[in-house]
Formats: sequence, C-alpha cells, structure tokens
Amino acid sequence: MSADPRAARTRARLHEALFEACADRPLGEVSVAEVTRLARVSRGTFYLHYEDLSALAVGASAELVRDAVDALHASDDPPAVLAGLLGSISQHANVYRGLIGPGGGGPLGEALHGELRDRALVERRKRAVQPGDEAIASAVAATFTGVVAGWLHGRVPGTAGEVAGRIWGMVVALHRSL
Repeated sequence: MSADPRAARTRARLHEALFEACADRPLGEVSVAEVTRLARVSRGTFYLHYEDLSALAVGASAELVRDAVDALHASDDPPAVLAGLLGSISQHANVYRGLIGPGGGGPLGEALHGELRDRALVERRKRAVQPGDEAIASAVAATFTGVVAGWLHGRVPGTAGEVAGRIWGMVVALHRSL
C-alpha cells in the first residue's frame, strides 16, 4: 500500500464506511456501492485500494490484529487489556464474523494466528531456545484465535471480561507446559 497521506486518508474513510455499513447487518449483506457512497469515493477509487469487500475488511482489521498481539503481551494487566480488546471486537462483530469462522478459520483468523504465533515464538526465544517452542507458540495462537472466534459466533458464552480471563489462564498454562 502507498505511503501517500491522501491514500491513507482514503483507506481510513473506506474502513469507517465499512464499519458503519455493517453496524446492523453482516458483511455479506453490504455492497461496494454502499461503502463507496458512505466513504464519498468512487468505485474506481475503491478498486485502486482493494480488490473486493473482503480485502477491505481484512485491511480494516489490521489494527485489530496488532492490538490482539499487543494485548497478549501487555506488561500491565493482560486480562484487562484483553477485555478491552474483546469489547472493541464486539462493537464491530458483524464485520469480524464475516472474516473469522466459528472454528477460527477465514482471512482474519489466519492473520491473527500467524501474527500471534510469530510474536509468541519471539517472546519465548528471548528467554532461550527450548524444545517445543514452535508447538507452544502455535497452541497460544490457536487458543486465542479459536476462543475469540467461538465467542464471536455465540459458541463461547461470557462477557468480554470473563472470556479474557479464560483466554489469559489458558495462555499462561500453555507457556508453562514445556
């Protein structure tokens, strides 16, 4: 993507328009025409930046992926940071449900898993390379992604705070397991 500030502003407007369009219905019911109307850009401008609505939604979710990685590695109160992140996810649940399946698959699920795995592996290796680091890093990523996906799709009950506490407990247990 371009570093041009005008392009960044256009992408930000498209992201906001997408979240606005999905405020009361799922991503699958939203059209490019509606998003471009809300963002006040042409279809041609849309397609200069994104291939389709799914690509726009993944782009709009990039900040969520960074925030998730940071939340799991917060130095202060990780469960509280995770609860805040889950609260933010629930505000745009219609977008995120369209990008992450109930089992954690889909473009957002894959992005979350990959980024979380990479960061967990880096953090574990700061302490020294251990046999099983790759497995633990993958398990941490899968746990976070799977629980968040299950919660988004109504398969994991609880408030953002309760689910954050459960995720944190599982992640800590995984890191202690080898």
